[in-house]
Amino acid sequence: MSSPQSIPDTQLGLSSDEVQILRQHQQIALSQAAGSSRGRGIGRGSSSSRATSAASSHGRLLLDPSSLQALGYHFDRLMQAIQGRVEALTQQTQISTQAQYDRAGNAIAIADAEIARFRSILQQIDELEVEFDKVRHIRDIVKGFRARVEGLEKRVDRGSSRKSR
Repeated sequence: MSSPQSIPDTQLGLSSDEVQILRQHQQIALSQAAGSSRGRGIGRGSSSSRATSAASSHGRLLLDPSSLQALGYHFDRLMQAIQGRVEALTQQTQISTQAQYDRAGNAIAIADAEIARFRSILQQIDELEVEFDKVRHIRDIVKGFRARVEGLEKRVDRGSSRKSR
């Protein structure tokens, strides 16, 4: 059996953090592949995992078809999981945004209703002030008539007291 091909990390054009992530995911992919291979009765997964560990300890990454296939499947699943999470977060964001929009719309509707109520109250106050002015004017007229009547009564009383003498 030939040993799997590998390449140095430096030839990948990745940062050291990216290389670490790649190695980590290659280990995960191969351990998942080994687990599924055992379930199918295939014993290739454990030797690939050992080869990956050996290559990783020497600063190399495996390029054999089964390792690359396992890594490809792993990244496909990872991307699907990330896409699912992005879609879930997008949906949650849309729900939250719609709720905020609805609350803002309700707040605006409530504010508009309160403004209309306030304007109605102001109009009623204006109408009451007009009525108050009318009543004050009528009161002044009544006071004038009362003063006249009292004046006439006094004249009549004086005139009747002169006649009785």
